[in-house]
Amino acid sequence: MGGAAPGGPQTAAVTLSPEQQQAIAMQTQQYQQRAAALDRDNQELQSLLAQSKQQAQLLQEQVAATQTQLRDTTNQLASLQNDNAQMRSRTTAIAASIHSQSQAEIRSNNSLLRNLTITNLPGVEVRQDGDVIRVEIPTDQLFSSGTAQLKYGAEDLLRSVGSDLVRNYPQQMIGIEGHTDNANMASVGGTQASSPQHLSVAQATTVYDALIRAGGVSTGQLFVVGHGANHPIVSNATDAGRARNRRIEIVIYPETATR
Repeated sequence: MGGAAPGGPQTAAVTLSPEQQQAIAMQTQQYQQRAAALDRDNQELQSLLAQSKQQAQLLQEQVAATQTQLRDTTNQLASLQNDNAQMRSRTTAIAASIHSQSQAEIRSNNSLLRNLTITNLPGVEVRQDGDVIRVEIPTDQLFSSGTAQLKYGAEDLLRSVGSDLVRNYPQQMIGIEGHTDNANMASVGGTQASSPQHLSVAQATTVYDALIRAGGVSTGQLFVVGHGANHPIVSNATDAGRARNRRIEIVIYPETATR
């Protein structure tokens, strides 16, 4: 009997035909091309993911900035509403007085007008306007530019005005009217002034406080009105005109305050 060759069985070598070799080479090339395409797709996806993360970060920052602006706007609105509430409460007194008090005329030849000593104060103008007397003070004499902060010496001026009002008009209703020009606002109390109206109210309120504190005028006689830039005396086309329009007018009415 014939036996197996020493060293174990022998495996016959596989011989591929040229056609088979060509087919395997083509398949290998296709696999390599697919792998390269998948690698490119993966790189594009990684790039898109990075861009998406960056956009998400930008959106988060924009949302945070919008929330901050919303809080600031809410605070400014609350401040304006508070100012308007104060102005309404102070004008209520004069409205009630006008309806309840008899009309006491103050004519142009009234001796009280002639007795006013504030007519001698530099820059202060006193004039008859129908049934009322207007005491006009340039705000440049009272306030730092565009603010409601009294300048040095302004309280002394208002003390003189208040003393004269108390002496000559101890019972008359007195309005404090704020007027501005149409220039851009600076600051009120260290914050950006939102409008000429806001600034005029703030300045008139400061004069109101000073007349009570330094001038001794009764709170029941006073009320505040802010006209903003709505009632210029002259054109705002020049610096001199704008300075003329920036003023506080203390208006003395014929009506007497309710006691």
